[in-house]
Amino acid sequence: MIELRNPQALADYRRRMLASADPRQRRIRVCDGTGCRALGSRKVLACLQETLREAGLAGEVEMVPTGCPGFCEIGPLVTIDPERIAYNKVSVDDVPAIVATTIAQGEIIDGLLFVDPVTGQTIVRENELPFYTKQMRRVLELNGQIDPTRIEDYVAHNGYTGLSKALYQMMPEQVIEEVKSSGLRGRGGAGFPTSMKWRFCRQSRGEIKYVICNADEGDPGAFMDRSILEGNPHSVLEGMIIGAYAMGATQGYVYIRNEYPLAIQNLKIALKQAREHCLLGRDILGSGFDFDIEIRVGSGAFVCGEETALMASIEGEIGEPRPRPPFPAQSGLWGKPTNINNVKTWANIPLVIGNGADWFASVGTEKSKGTMIFSLVGKIRNTGLVEVPMGISLRELIYDVGGGIPGGKEFKAAQIGGPSGGCIPKEHLDVSIDYESLTALGAIMGSGGLVVTDEDTCMVDLARYFLRFTQEESCGKCVPCRVGTRAMLETLERICAGEGRDGDIKYLIEIGQEVKRSSLCALGGTAPNPVLTTIRYFRDEYETHIKEKRCPAKVCKGLVTYEVVAKLCTGCMVCARNCPVDAISGEKGQPHVIDPGVCTRCGVCKSLCNFDAIVVQ
Repeated sequence: MIELRNPQALADYRRRMLASADPRQRRIRVCDGTGCRALGSRKVLACLQETLREAGLAGEVEMVPTGCPGFCEIGPLVTIDPERIAYNKVSVDDVPAIVATTIAQGEIIDGLLFVDPVTGQTIVRENELPFYTKQMRRVLELNGQIDPTRIEDYVAHNGYTGLSKALYQMMPEQVIEEVKSSGLRGRGGAGFPTSMKWRFCRQSRGEIKYVICNADEGDPGAFMDRSILEGNPHSVLEGMIIGAYAMGATQGYVYIRNEYPLAIQNLKIALKQAREHCLLGRDILGSGFDFDIEIRVGSGAFVCGEETALMASIEGEIGEPRPRPPFPAQSGLWGKPTNINNVKTWANIPLVIGNGADWFASVGTEKSKGTMIFSLVGKIRNTGLVEVPMGISLRELIYDVGGGIPGGKEFKAAQIGGPSGGCIPKEHLDVSIDYESLTALGAIMGSGGLVVTDEDTCMVDLARYFLRFTQEESCGKCVPCRVGTRAMLETLERICAGEGRDGDIKYLIEIGQEVKRSSLCALGGTAPNPVLTTIRYFRDEYETHIKEKRCPAKVCKGLVTYEVVAKLCTGCMVCARNCPVDAISGEKGQPHVIDPGVCTRCGVCKSLCNFDAIVVQ
């Protein structure tokens, strides 16, 4: 165990780590994040280790299990250094060839390389993958590069230099001023200036103060915070320690959902290592500053992402929001001054302090500085985790980074900001992604969830999906959210079932605006956004559902019928045998018929038909 009692000891430790690292060393980096694990990366990693041992190469090749590098669409990812050869969709069956061909002979296996679906070009090097070339990876720079369970790797890449600088070269107010000059805004929701929250907390009276990391990432399709904690947990810890020093806090908590077992595991390892190296706990880095961090595991309630509900959960109470004021900076956890920031916000702090405010503010727009991390999912070629400069256009993000829409389909809209975000249609593809521009369009940055839709998406159904999620996750404490979202959802259910009435659109707008205005917390205050923005940009689809009793995208079951095209039907009986409600009749070898009165529109028949004889009308 190496105790780092002063900045010089930390610098010497870093030099030793760098001196022991040979840039020519053959390394195999294997993505060990949750996404790649789900695709079998643990088996690939174990097989690589065993195959190297059998080939007598174990001592010559360093194996590095890493966090998620972001390109989830093509996992499991295996990268071979020093050439940075990027292999994708690697299976256990590929391992013998990798060891025998690439490791032993230095030859590249073409079949494991990424082929750009747009240009048809085969990409060899990791840094040349189109998915990465337009990104600006600052927070995510070490994801996919280091072993997150080794503090040595983090220190070797300038880890904890920001903390050393803050403790020994800056007064607490100077740290807050540096954060202010950087323009860093909270990365977990509305983008409130980080320095302002910190200053409020510092100025609040009280010997006991708390800082909290909100890792309760509950948005459907979002995995940014999880991936940071899995792949680089020390960056979050370092940010929290710097923040605690600036605000005068002595205790911190990471509130993380139970569904993130790997993130919790790696975080526990990082906490233990930081304490052992005198970077956490009593007398941090010999500075006399005491601060420690504990983990609190939540049970997955979406409302606990709201800061007052989160604090209630930590206190052992029901996770329900509290009225504000008083704000957490005045009276938060156990009535003490408290500051809460998101995972991404904390992970940015070491970069701001270590590199300086000017460096951080050199990227972004006038009011939205730095980079933003998005989980890019939905109807898009390159799903995954991306980090881009604030101010990048939605078009660049979707087409240059995301690779565009698969299957030759047309882009329709992007739901940005999670289930409480808003919908941005194709006429605004060139919008600058920053806080002000998105707000003007009725959306929010949120924590960074971004769901892409194509021409086959029904926007009424999409709004219903997200509203159903927020309605089910409502804690029920306040009437506007509890009753208002239910009334909106029931109206959408009727419209999608073909029972829409004149006045429904006006009703949705009025009640949605009232829910936004009068709900107790941000969950209710933003829950109507998907409905209001889809009405704003796709009102014609709502009117078609209501007036013509038709779903243009042919998605809503209550507004479609399944029919058999007689001239294409061979009478193979597959659809009839598999129909769960016996709605299909016909003799073998003869065209079949679907009874619309019995059919439940489940789609099984269409998915099984090999002759495209079943159509949706």
